[in-house]
Amino acid sequence: MTNKFKIINDPVHGFIKIPHEILFDVIEHRYFQRLRRISQTGLLNLIFPGATHTRFHHALGAMHLMFTALETLKLKGVEISKEEEKSAMLAILLHDVGHGPFSHALENMLMDDWHHEKLSLLLMNKMNEEFGGELSMAMEMFQGKYHRKFFNQLISSQLDVDRLDYLKRDSFYTGVSEGNVNTQRIISMMNVSDEELVIDAKGIYSIENFLTARMFMYWQVYYHKTSALAEHLLVKILDRAKFLISEGKDLPASENLKYFLTRNHFETASDEDIRRFTELDDNDVIQAMKFWCKNEDFVLSYLCKCVIQRDFLKTKISSKPFDPEFINEKIEKTNIVFRIDNGDQLVDQISRNLLPYNAEKQPIYLLLKNGEKITLENSENQILSTYINQPNTKYILSFPREIL
Repeated sequence: MTNKFKIINDPVHGFIKIPHEILFDVIEHRYFQRLRRISQTGLLNLIFPGATHTRFHHALGAMHLMFTALETLKLKGVEISKEEEKSAMLAILLHDVGHGPFSHALENMLMDDWHHEKLSLLLMNKMNEEFGGELSMAMEMFQGKYHRKFFNQLISSQLDVDRLDYLKRDSFYTGVSEGNVNTQRIISMMNVSDEELVIDAKGIYSIENFLTARMFMYWQVYYHKTSALAEHLLVKILDRAKFLISEGKDLPASENLKYFLTRNHFETASDEDIRRFTELDDNDVIQAMKFWCKNEDFVLSYLCKCVIQRDFLKTKISSKPFDPEFINEKIEKTNIVFRIDNGDQLVDQISRNLLPYNAEKQPIYLLLKNGEKITLENSENQILSTYINQPNTKYILSFPREIL
């Protein structure tokens, strides 16, 4: 008999318990084990060397925080059955199981508009068949179809355990302290009113700190100009590879990666699509880029060398779009220096947009002592909430250093 009530030692949260046997079985499943080979933050380790953690780490951490949140709610008198607890933990454990290589960077690149949540649900369906329907309630919670809304809000909202884990975890591994949120304090302030997730009013400053920490992490880490460039280069490389293959060129790649590079339409995912997708990970893409560094196509080889040798393009950042004439000037110089006619493939304007707090969609509610609920931005005690609900956009122009 296997002891399935394991304890996992996590560098961020300490000891993580597995309180239900089905959780152990799901963690052992090949779909979930693949997350060990999927980077949590794409190519961020090229900018922050410590950021080598995986989706596997993150999923376990989010499961731990879900368990902690449910225990807190039960102590406050919220009735949660064992089945609901198990299902909520399963839902958050599997919320990222549909991520492809390098997580968000190549999302929609390999399977058209198949967002990772769509693929996660597809894989959860497959696993549910294998586990005799034990994931049915978890899937309802994941999709927001379960009648108690707060379960879905804990999984996916502006204040969910997913964000609580990735902020604290990414802050830990990147060494950027601005993202180190106090998850225990925030979870201790969680409550339920009318089956919706609320925050005890006295926790308002912890919530504002969480929102600003997330904003700083996006601009300082996830949307760092070199990080944005690295992510963009991955997309450009795969896009160029797909184009060359469509032109009849033969590119060396693993069997599974080549399968997706040669296909463009995935209205429905076949069993073959699913099998190959779940055998695909970061290693396939890295291996391919190493091969393609020596490819006869100048653009593909140049872009691959940028990533593999960490010899990135030059970047400029601005709060406004760059002048089209300035961009065209860079393209023309690129054509001249490299003696090519498609310099536009090496010169790009990238934009990154962030809305730190959306007061309209899924607002965060505070629970007052008299039982009344108010939105975060309407609290007389708020300090920052009215200032962080405006979108902000930054523009990044990249071009070869050789043209300077």
